[in-house]
Amino acid sequence: MPIDVERALSAEPVSSRITWGHKDVQLYHLGIGAGVPATDPQELRYTLEDRLQVLPSFATVAGGGLGVLDGLAAPGIDVDLAAVLHGAQTVETHRPVPSGGSATQTSSVAAVYDKGKAAVIVLRSEVADGDGPLWTSQAQLFVRGEGGFGGERGPSSRTGAPERAPDSEVSRAVREDQALIYRLSGDWNPLHADPEFAALAGFDRPILHGLCSYGIVLKAVVDTVLGGDVTRVRSYGTRFAGVVYPGETLRVRMWREPADGHGAAGGQGDAGGAGEAGRVLLQVTAAERDDAPVLTGAVVAHS
Repeated sequence: MPIDVERALSAEPVSSRITWGHKDVQLYHLGIGAGVPATDPQELRYTLEDRLQVLPSFATVAGGGLGVLDGLAAPGIDVDLAAVLHGAQTVETHRPVPSGGSATQTSSVAAVYDKGKAAVIVLRSEVADGDGPLWTSQAQLFVRGEGGFGGERGPSSRTGAPERAPDSEVSRAVREDQALIYRLSGDWNPLHADPEFAALAGFDRPILHGLCSYGIVLKAVVDTVLGGDVTRVRSYGTRFAGVVYPGETLRVRMWREPADGHGAAGGQGDAGGAGEAGRVLLQVTAAERDDAPVLTGAVVAHS
């Protein structure tokens, strides 16, 4: 059934209550590879409750990741979930994400774009608690077969890698059981666990969740460039360019820039020192498959 764009955009936002606790945060962190080595003080910040900090990418699964589901349930949106691909994701934090809490999540369809053979649905979620806004999350869902309705194509701006060597490059191994752990945070799609289902979808074996790669990469940036301080992350956005198979290795290349985006920050280690605003441009590939693209146009803005 075609998407009723006018109805979807004019629909009242859907509000729901979400809650989370330190166990949810710890499970999420383990699902994106935290805790190796298990006794490393730098890793204990992600795994031990008495010193727990929260990666902002946790916002994508807080409360079971209901924001996307609420958006797909909006009036005018009647699509085959098998035709839906997660095309892009952005999280903007308004203050540090607490290790436990309860908040109101308000979701709406922010835009619907016509890409010809497909439609792109932009879902926006605002999350706030009693102290005010916590984070804003925006997902772009690519829906095959739903384009051609004569709508706007939408923005096409792209952020490419600078034409210079990266300031930092790290590798992150994806464990064989990574998807099995990550799915416990709320994404139960059998594509990430069931070989028979994956084969029906055209894959040799189950693939890693795109949002798992998203979290792995943000942790790499925080640990490598931001001195392990998650509170310095202001926003993180990317496009999902390709799949990752459990057992592979992510190659993460990082370019540091000042906040205005002009010129290079240069140097090694922390990007200009604690408290100095800037951004990190990223290129993420699958090392074992000739650096096949995984995340493109990825940017972490930080204080």
